[in-house]
Amino acid sequence: MKTAMWLRMGLIALALEFSGQALAQANLEINTPAIAGLQSGMQQRHLQLAGFYASGAVGLTRDGSIALRDANAVPLPQRQQVNSLIAAENQDRAALYREIARANGKPEWESDIRATFAQRWIQKAQPGWYYQNAGGVWTRK
Repeated sequence: MKTAMWLRMGLIALALEFSGQALAQANLEINTPAIAGLQSGMQQRHLQLAGFYASGAVGLTRDGSIALRDANAVPLPQRQQVNSLIAAENQDRAALYREIARANGKPEWESDIRATFAQRWIQKAQPGWYYQNAGGVWTRK
């Protein structure tokens, strides 16, 4: 439930980031089957990743993805699983940004959507989670 609300809040916040004509035309709450499927997968995966965010092993990148920040914080037997989760999450995040832009008939908005989501993921991160600041330096929230 928290994850669904987090994603919805991110979409709403994304709408606030667009200015002028783009804001008036963008439907960032658009719900296509592709977007719903991506969000569902991301919500389920978030449950598996939450502990790794909390431990500092995984962090939010400045480009709207996630990354393995500290491999030593992941027990060796779990590292392959964590790397697979990160790869799947990044694939879905990229597809989500692309699908929102495409569903709005504005594929050229993809990079703006990605940048806005990157900011919002960081703003919505829980205390103790790591994120990359504008200079690419890992910072603890």
